[in-house]
Parts: sequence; structure tokens; C-alpha cells
Amino acid sequence: MRALLVALASALVPVAAYGFDEIQVYNAEIAVVGQWTVQQHLNYAFAAPKEPPFPGGFPPDHALNGTPEFAYGVTKWFELGWYLPFAASDNRFLTNGGKIRTLFVVPNAAERNFFYGINFEFAYGTPPFAQSLFNIEARPIIGIRNNEWEFIVNPIVDFATGRYGEADFVPAARFARKLDKDFYVGIEYYGDYGKIGNFAPPSQQQQLLFAVTDFKLGVFDIDFGLGFGLTSGSDQMIAKTIISYAFPAPGAKSDADSGPGGALITPKSILRARRDNQFSTTSMLMQ
Repeated sequence: MRALLVALASALVPVAAYGFDEIQVYNAEIAVVGQWTVQQHLNYAFAAPKEPPFPGGFPPDHALNGTPEFAYGVTKWFELGWYLPFAASDNRFLTNGGKIRTLFVVPNAAERNFFYGINFEFAYGTPPFAQSLFNIEARPIIGIRNNEWEFIVNPIVDFATGRYGEADFVPAARFARKLDKDFYVGIEYYGDYGKIGNFAPPSQQQQLLFAVTDFKLGVFDIDFGLGFGLTSGSDQMIAKTIISYAFPAPGAKSDADSGPGGALITPKSILRARRDNQFSTTSMLMQ
């Protein structure tokens, strides 16, 4: 009994996880009820530390990390997702377990000037990527937007289990300008300050600044970014891309869902159109 209590206690101790299988700022937009979406995340480190982050770990330099991500709209405020992370380097292909995420947001976040939510990820990893096999991520989402700009912060806290456990602060933020319909350019920030209450020295912190663009290519949403390290302990140059597709919502008719040139109008496109119309109307009333 005592051994069981000790095991449970150690499992609740919060460890830093490693690997960039997903580099993204969450904006609180989710699939509509009954809809499936899929994303493919790919990140490649052109210049990164050549040594593993811990004994036996996976060296990040010249490594391709990524994950397919599947999501399902459960309610207007809840989306459920699954990940299958992987990495490839030096003719090796490694899997990194799997993740389940639960995303809770304010309904109709895409139509709001101020939006918020919180995402929880529950991960089972493999030894080359983390010293702790079980990890939890808590990702609050807070953002503001209008018809031209958006600013979003994700003050993330990573927890892990086991004797190496600690709670790490790994914030992310995005500031973007809308240039045209479904076309954005901006900057994104990603950091890993280390253990909360005892941050690592700045030279050992992971801090990255990305130049990013988001646009639509046919039925796909494309996110691309090039990031540069701000500290000596960071990856010095890394590229990221996310390719997203939203399956037609239940009840959608193929003829009605075809836009100019046969492009599929997804629920996200409809929400953006409503939001743009809302902001345009507001601007006219203020003039």
C-alpha cells in the first residue's frame, strides 16, 4: 500500500517535454458540431543544438518533426483532438507515442472581437523525446481581433510525471495583419523559460521568433513560418508549416458549398465572412 501511495505521489509531480512536433498559436476557432478536420504539422530544424537535450535524447539539429492531427467538433464550445507525433533524422524514423487534446472555447470565437478558451493535452511519449513518459499541457487562449489585426497569447504550462517532474512555462504569442481575404502576415513568438519559480538562465532558455504567413490554397489552409533563435540555447533556424483541411459539415450540400471556381466553402470560411461583414458594418456606423 505504501509503495502504491509513493508511486501515485511521484506521478503527480509536474518535467519538461522536448520536441517541436507542433508549433502553433491557438486562436480558439474549432470545428462545427459533427465536423472532422485534419492538420499535418511539419517542422524542420536547419540549425539547432547538435547534442541531445538529455542523455539518450533525440538531437534536434537537422531533424524533421511533425504530427498528423485529427479533430472533431463535439459541441459549439468543445473540440476533441488526437495526435500521432513522429521525427526523422539520419535515416531514422521514430514515433513519439500519442496525444489527446480537449479544447474548450467561447462559442462562435471566430466572430468575436475578444475571444478566449483553454486547451488540455494528455501525452504519452517515448524515451528519445522526453524523460517523462506522461505529460500534460495546459494552454489558455486569450485574443483580440478586428477586420485588420489580431493579437493572441497562449500562456502555456507544461506538466510531466515521474522523478524528473516539474512545471515549465512555455508561452506563445501571435501578432498578425490581414492583407486580403484568408491572407495574413505576422510574427509569432515561442518560448521555454524552464521551471516555474526557478527559470533557467536566459542563455539556456528556448526563445524563437517566427515570420509567418497564412493563406488559402484551394480547399486547404496553409500556415508557413521561418523562425530564428533569440538566445544561444535556442534552435537557431527552424521552418514550420501546417496544412489544414475541414471536411464538409454534416448536412452541407456539395452544390451549395461550392464557391467561385469550385472552391469549397468551409464553415471557417463562412465564419470569417460573417465576421468581416460585422466589422464592415460597425466601421460604417462609426463614420
